[in-house]
Amino acid sequence: MTRKNILITGASSGLGKGMAIEFAKKGRNLALCARRVERLEALKNELLAINPNITVLIKSLDVNQHDDVFTVFKAFREEMGQLDRVIINAGMGKGASVGTGYFHANKQTAETNFVAALAQAEAAMEIFREQNSGHLVTISSISAVRGFRRAMTVYAATKAALTSMSEGIRIDVMGTPIKVSCVHPGFIRSEINEKVKKVPFIVDTKTGCKALVKSIEKEKANSYVPTWPWAWMHWVLRMVPAKSLRGMS
Repeated sequence: MTRKNILITGASSGLGKGMAIEFAKKGRNLALCARRVERLEALKNELLAINPNITVLIKSLDVNQHDDVFTVFKAFREEMGQLDRVIINAGMGKGASVGTGYFHANKQTAETNFVAALAQAEAAMEIFREQNSGHLVTISSISAVRGFRRAMTVYAATKAALTSMSEGIRIDVMGTPIKVSCVHPGFIRSEINEKVKKVPFIVDTKTGCKALVKSIEKEKANSYVPTWPWAWMHWVLRMVPAKSLRGMS
């Protein structure tokens, strides 16, 4: 099935922007939202230069303003007639070791990566249930498979929660035309990790986003991308001693 009308949150930069570019190349119509409208305007022009035959709609959205999430999603649906796929991508990676005085940063990451993701899932699924069709995609992380230290502690916890929530939604609509996919990116260079120097198996944004879109199009329940090495590495991460994980974070 070709999902023609695709909504992406957090689309102004990083993986959201990269996925939008890849979907534009495939001729998909795009509904893009993020806080930074000026970046969305520039991205819209870039996408229409890539493919002038697609529709690109943009709206300002802070996903932590939960009522706005519902308003923006419904507006996109009305303007496009139907939403075929919603990609919950907006997120952040602020944080520090728990108990070191950075509760405000850890709380912000928890609220943005999970509570706001819940709002987005609620808004998307309301639309999909009414349509009796659609594809919900959540962008989790390879870090969802284990706990990590320092700035990764709360981030990994939110991604584990997102993975679990995605499975619950999937089970809830099992046997219906609504599909739910959870994608777990490995290390892909983007704004969220641009200051991190030493990262194993990291790929550039373009390579990573091509892999993301390829995986999303397959509509699998769970996927780990890029396939090399994460299709098998996630099993290794589940089994390695905690001391080994300490060295990775």
